[in-house]
Amino acid sequence: MEHCLSFLGSRIEEAKSTVAAAAAALINPQLQIEALQNRVGPETENVFDDTFWENLSVVINALDNVNARLYVDQRCLYFQKPLLESGTLGAKCNTQMVIPHLTENYGASRDPPEKQAPMCTLHSFPHNIDHCLTWARSEFEGLLEKIPAEVNAYLTNPSEYTSAQANAGDAQARDNLERILECLDRESCQTFEDCIAWARLKFEDYFTNRVKQLIFTFPEDAITSSGAPFWSAPKRFPHPVQFSSTDRSHLHFIMAASILRSETFGIPIPDWAKHPKKLSEAVDKVMVPDFKPREDAKIVTDEKATSLSTASIDDAAVINELISKLEHTRKNLPPGFRMKPIQFEKDDDTNYHMDLIAALANMRARNYSIPEVDKLKAKFIAGRIIPAIATTTAMATGLVCLELYKVLDGAHKLEDYRNTFANLALPLFSIAEPVPPKVIKHNDMSWTVWDRWVIKNNPTLRELIEWLANKGLNAYSISCGSCLLYNSMFPRHKDRMDKKVADLARDVAKVEIPPYRRHLDVVVACEDDDDNDVDIPLVSVYFR
Repeated sequence: MEHCLSFLGSRIEEAKSTVAAAAAALINPQLQIEALQNRVGPETENVFDDTFWENLSVVINALDNVNARLYVDQRCLYFQKPLLESGTLGAKCNTQMVIPHLTENYGASRDPPEKQAPMCTLHSFPHNIDHCLTWARSEFEGLLEKIPAEVNAYLTNPSEYTSAQANAGDAQARDNLERILECLDRESCQTFEDCIAWARLKFEDYFTNRVKQLIFTFPEDAITSSGAPFWSAPKRFPHPVQFSSTDRSHLHFIMAASILRSETFGIPIPDWAKHPKKLSEAVDKVMVPDFKPREDAKIVTDEKATSLSTASIDDAAVINELISKLEHTRKNLPPGFRMKPIQFEKDDDTNYHMDLIAALANMRARNYSIPEVDKLKAKFIAGRIIPAIATTTAMATGLVCLELYKVLDGAHKLEDYRNTFANLALPLFSIAEPVPPKVIKHNDMSWTVWDRWVIKNNPTLRELIEWLANKGLNAYSISCGSCLLYNSMFPRHKDRMDKKVADLARDVAKVEIPPYRRHLDVVVACEDDDDNDVDIPLVSVYFR
């Protein structure tokens, strides 16, 4: 019996995999299906492990984001499994056949990036709800994912991290350190009440203080250098929002922001956090300092970038001071403290991700007198969701099924397969053979991106080098992850020759090999006998 894996995208009310399994079982009761709801990614490789992938015959994708598609593509590439890729966008649909050793992989070609609004528009001059939602999602990722991840990078190896920032000595390094210090010191949270205070002050910063600064720098009657009114269309003159705990929208922002902030700090969420009256009483206790606009604030108004900055200061001197303060702050943290970065997930209606993004966007829309949207509309825009058309989906499904017959039948040539692009609104139907992969040749060998060289029986470093030498390749550098296991230029590395590659990965590269993993991958730099570099495939060393 063939093993077929189908990865599906987002869900509404019920998981797609569960619904699809039930529908397929009605069509064919003898079909054996196991519906999973696990997110596909590096964090679930204990579920989708080596044995899982090796037992598959074909993979069919119906994912709703590029990152997930690229991850599955890399897994199929790695385990040399056929991938039937498809997607729909309104009246458009496409199918791509990714066949081991015959075609290029999905990630070999990429669509051009989408046109985005200038940063100055998003930061200071939005004029539609899309701008507000784009800004909201950016702030969400910065506050709840990127900064906590940066904090963890520092806490994992403080001396190495600060040394790297000091060596960089630029504005970016200074900004990284400032954000980490702010998160661990001035904005640190130990209780849920601290998270409420943080959320309340963020509200004041985003929707009151920044707007007051903007209209202080550019009053309503401001004019440009050419004498035209500064606040002319499409710019909208903003108005600061006065916080009120009786405003449901304001309180919903506080609730979502404080709950997610508590998650990043590992703080338990009390039952009363979702009770409007008790939450209102707690937020009214927060002391909010008065705001005074700065005379020296700079707000960029062209397409370069938007920032509020003061006069230039010697970054290197400030960096050294920040490192000193960070070291003092770190000593006061609980042993082993780490933050928990939050990755945006639009499809779980209980995780408060879309609640916060919708609240951020709507408060900003209120600043600029832009019509607000409900959570569902915000989800469609922020998640870049375009409603599917049943006809388009049916067409993509049918085209993939036609190619599936060929894959399961086996032994087909490249010209037997078809990629399709269709636009039912034009109408346009473009059907073509898949593109073959690029071929690299060396002596009497050749390989493509599909190839992965495998060496078994838990070899030593010497055995790996000799194995490559038998292929006419002289290995001068072997690395695992970001760590160098061997380099012919380093005399001390010759002491490692009789050690197992897997043991070197554990001891030198500090690779944590989970129990379900039976191999590790190493990148080898090789030369031929004429000292020309040869780009060889990834080498998988099996130790079990």
